[in-house]
Amino acid sequence: MTPNNSDRPRPGQYLDILLPPWVLFRHSLVFRQFLNRSISRRYRLSVFGLLWTILVPLFTLVIYTFVFGVILQSRWAGTDAASDTTSFGLYLFVGLLVFWLMADVVGSAPGAIIDYTNLVKKAVFPLEVLPLVTVGGAVFHALISTGVLLVAVMVIKGAIPVTALYAPLIFLPFILLLLGLSWLLSAIGVFFRDIQHIVGLLMTGVLFLSPIFYSIDRLGPGLQTVIMFNPVTFLVLQLRRVLLDGLQPDWVGLALYTAVAWIVASVSLLFFRYARKSFADVL
Repeated sequence: MTPNNSDRPRPGQYLDILLPPWVLFRHSLVFRQFLNRSISRRYRLSVFGLLWTILVPLFTLVIYTFVFGVILQSRWAGTDAASDTTSFGLYLFVGLLVFWLMADVVGSAPGAIIDYTNLVKKAVFPLEVLPLVTVGGAVFHALISTGVLLVAVMVIKGAIPVTALYAPLIFLPFILLLLGLSWLLSAIGVFFRDIQHIVGLLMTGVLFLSPIFYSIDRLGPGLQTVIMFNPVTFLVLQLRRVLLDGLQPDWVGLALYTAVAWIVASVSLLFFRYARKSFADVL
């Protein structure tokens, strides 16, 4: 295998393992350039352009609300959504927003390195930035969807709860977890192309084995415990608390989630850098 200077330890590499987000700050210029290119390329030949980032989630929400809220009469006990289909749509939108963010990342991450094969053999290029671009693009679209949600909350409920200010604190550990998953899946995707299809199947389970279309209170204690192991469940519950119910988040649970996300991100980055030594041989 040809020696690659990018595999040699550089200042800050060990700090990255302890502080994974430091990769983003250390390569912020490269990250911004590739993120802008990724977003513009996605809508370059589209007639409606970025408008699709609003139309797609709204259309999907209308369909799901009609099916689950009107036809199946799904409700959340103890909330306004217990009898109001419109309010039910808000609870549904919060759940879908979290799921869409994760699905966007894990669906694109396996191809993050493969799509830039020409950069793999460049000794000075920081390949760990490419999975970050995948997360950045997903977060960009999630922010637009969040803006749509807040407008809907204002129109339907008349005001946005002040506890909505806690929403960024809930998103941050989730984004950290997604960084880890992106590094992990992008590295595996170089060697095992079937991971793309496996991830798609797993995300179907994540969607329906989380309280997105139904209230977790409808499940027995045993099932509730199982569902809580779903990485999106806790985030969905906490975002509904701060955005719709006007309650503070579960700070202890949020701290534990952050600790787990930090470990996943650190271990995944370490794995990515170990696997990177063989990328050029495979690609």
